Amino acid sequence: MATNDAFAIDLLDLVLRATAITGIADNAASSPETNHNAALSTGLTDTGTMSTTEAAYTSYARVVIGRSTGMDAAAGTPASSSPAAAITFPAGTGAGETVTHWSLGNPDGGAVIAYFSGTVTPNIATGDGVTPELTTATTVTLA
Repeated sequence: MATNDAFAIDLLDLVLRATAITGIADNAASSPETNHNAALSTGLTDTGTMSTTEAAYTSYARVVIGRSTGMDAAAGTPASSSPAAAITFPAGTGAGETVTHWSLGNPDGGAVIAYFSGTVTPNIATGDGVTPELTTATTVTLA
């Protein structure tokens, strides 16, 4: 099923930036104020959660970004959005692994829904002293 380009932009802005869609979705004051970012060792399936393939390198933790400020406004065809600033994960302090994907999702923690997931290119080899980072060139795209 396809979607209208303008609606795809609106949908990304609703989820990532807490921007209402007139007549469809009102961003109520009780809505989550943050989104969580997770580094993944493999991609998610359609039924995967934020913790399904989550990275487990020594010192790893999810990174919280502000829902209204953490991502730039969506634009383009197809609609896409990028982090407003680099998303920096904790530096490794021991054993590592390779981060190949990332996900952005529900702030409740644990095995919660991932809103979006995609590849990290180039992959990031973590380990002692390595600080994984998603730059402002990273994108979330609705195709």
